[in-house]
Amino acid sequence: MIVWLSSSVALLADTIHNVADACTALPLWVAFLLARRQPSPRFTYGYGRVEDLAGMAIVLTIVVSALVAGYESIHRLLHPQPVTYLGAVMAASVIGFLGNEAVAVWRIKVGREIGSAALVADGQHARVDGLASLAVLIGALGVLMGYPLADAVVGLLITVVIFGIIWQSSTTVLTRLLDGVDPALIEEITHAAHHAPGVQEVTEVRARWLGHRLHAELNIAVDSTLVVQEGHDIAKEVRHRLLHHLRYLANATIHVDPVQASGEAYHHIGEHMHDAYPPHAH
Repeated sequence: MIVWLSSSVALLADTIHNVADACTALPLWVAFLLARRQPSPRFTYGYGRVEDLAGMAIVLTIVVSALVAGYESIHRLLHPQPVTYLGAVMAASVIGFLGNEAVAVWRIKVGREIGSAALVADGQHARVDGLASLAVLIGALGVLMGYPLADAVVGLLITVVIFGIIWQSSTTVLTRLLDGVDPALIEEITHAAHHAPGVQEVTEVRARWLGHRLHAELNIAVDSTLVVQEGHDIAKEVRHRLLHHLRYLANATIHVDPVQASGEAYHHIGEHMHDAYPPHAH
């Protein structure tokens, strides 16, 4: 309503951004509902990956908001219009900042607690959105001081800020979609497994995120004279330690090797023939 009354393109850009931010809650809500469903014979790892797809939907929503805000700001620079009701514009700016900052603090806090990249990205989006709202205040003050194009310039600056959010959020979400993890996480898993009694070596540590839950796979080497039950108990203790040490970890698959044949290099099956198959290796 204030945009319509005042003709402020900076406030319009901020409003578009706020609407986009509100809409991003919908795919996240759907993703969290689906993630609660139990694994099925078709989706044996559950539905956590839907959360990563929701992150992509959020990024695309932000892209659209940036393009619309940029177009309107450039159009207003080329075709200036007077901005009125500056007091209402300033009030809307402050209210927008306070609302967005409150949402940002809550989303980032919860996202970090549960390890959700999509929710953290959404919270960062809301935080920068709040700063963009304050930029509207600067634009209104510029108009008040006799610089009529200040409003349109601020609209362009908000657009640039939105594109910065796009780069940051898309990098995080795409990394998870490609099963990327922080290398420090692999070091943390290795360190925790190494300190379990009976573990002599840790090799081939892998991890991936499924939504906000982490899944790990690793090989451990134990004394080759142990019986199967003893090796199993050591692997069970390693898994127990990992679940305590990494709060986002949902499960860990642990392969036990004898120390003389530690690592997947020893799992290789050389070239051989059987049945009607040509010579092959595994």
